[in-house]
Amino acid sequence: METGAASKLRVLVLGSGGREHALAWKLAQSPRLEALYAMPGNPGFVSLGATLLEGDVMDFEAVKKAVLEQEIDLVVVGAEAPLCAGIVDFFQNDEALKKVSIFGPTKACATLESSKAFAKEFMQQHAIPTATSVAFTAENQQYGLDFLVLLPPPYVIKADGLAAGKGVLIVPELSEAFVAIRECFEGKFGEAGKTVVVEEFLPGIEFSLFAICDGKNFEVLPVAKDYKRAFDKDKGLNTGGMGSVTPLPYITPEVIQTVKDTVLRPTLEGMEKAGTPYTGFLFVGMMLSKSGTPKVIEYNVRMGDPETQVVMLALEGDLLTVLYDAANHNLTPGLLSTSADTFVSVSLVSGGYPEAYEKGKHITGVEDSVAGTMVFHAGTALDAQGNLCTAGGRVFSVCARGKDLATARDLAYARAEKITFEGKRNRMDIGEDIAQFAPQQS
Repeated sequence: METGAASKLRVLVLGSGGREHALAWKLAQSPRLEALYAMPGNPGFVSLGATLLEGDVMDFEAVKKAVLEQEIDLVVVGAEAPLCAGIVDFFQNDEALKKVSIFGPTKACATLESSKAFAKEFMQQHAIPTATSVAFTAENQQYGLDFLVLLPPPYVIKADGLAAGKGVLIVPELSEAFVAIRECFEGKFGEAGKTVVVEEFLPGIEFSLFAICDGKNFEVLPVAKDYKRAFDKDKGLNTGGMGSVTPLPYITPEVIQTVKDTVLRPTLEGMEKAGTPYTGFLFVGMMLSKSGTPKVIEYNVRMGDPETQVVMLALEGDLLTVLYDAANHNLTPGLLSTSADTFVSVSLVSGGYPEAYEKGKHITGVEDSVAGTMVFHAGTALDAQGNLCTAGGRVFSVCARGKDLATARDLAYARAEKITFEGKRNRMDIGEDIAQFAPQQS
């Protein structure tokens, strides 16, 4: 397999959603790309010239077989599940895979996402700004309940394990908080019997900050905001994400510098001090208070979805080279830049999502293009006749680029209208809230 600064690279993206499609789209633009593969990918990858490989990303032996057969140089892991299960450790400990670069954190590092209790303890240990909280198990839950009753509403309840972006509950009444805690222990939002975290509610506005890390150094990517609730005006159940926007007028260079100094550097230094240097994407969910103080809501050890879609569109530069260098602990910050335009994504979802929904609905209109737009496949498949059909809750991320927010929104919704399938639904207010925030807020 090739090495060296100017070598061509054979790349495998692990995953099948909109995040992975967007990552592959950006990687495909690199002059260093020799061949692009995806496991399992989705029909949208094919237009990038990618080869789809059958297999389950949680079957590490199947991944190994594909990597060796296709002579892969770089593996980019999209989702959190294989990272938290230790796929990077698997590569590092396998003689046949040791020379293959894999971009992602080890299982120990991924605990920042797989255990909210660990993440809160880590932040407290390293003086990283976050909400006051306590973690407790079913055996000592009175400790947590005593803390809970001292908090003013609303109440934030977090299931400890992986919950596909749906394990954080914000409830207005104390009685609802007690119910949410019981449901967490019963496994409604993750694994049953796990630890539950209760923390104070942080008022303000959320933003998602992403960084590429090589163990010591980091490169900050465009900041974005996602929309989690199923319906307009943030009503309905929490979903994996109904849309996203970048840039955010209230996230100034000063705010980003504060996050670098008080969150990113202490995180990397803390992980290195623990003997587990952090390499991979680091996604920090942040809250910006009215006073301009940013605090951490949670860590994720991969890119967000659907934020990745707008971040990749806004990103300028050779992402492939940066990821390859970071995977080899040789990141040079400053090789990437950000477009001055505005980008909006609107998620088209199946009827009923995020609860029960039907698959296999015939899709039309995807090829009806609109200038300045891009459609990333999130949950699609081909039926026996080769027709495109729905295969997930989130089906597409419809994205647009504009000189301002209004233009980008109009283009995104114009393209979204052209795509049809039975039960199609999307929010109509993505980005509407951004304009009310004064740019000078910091």
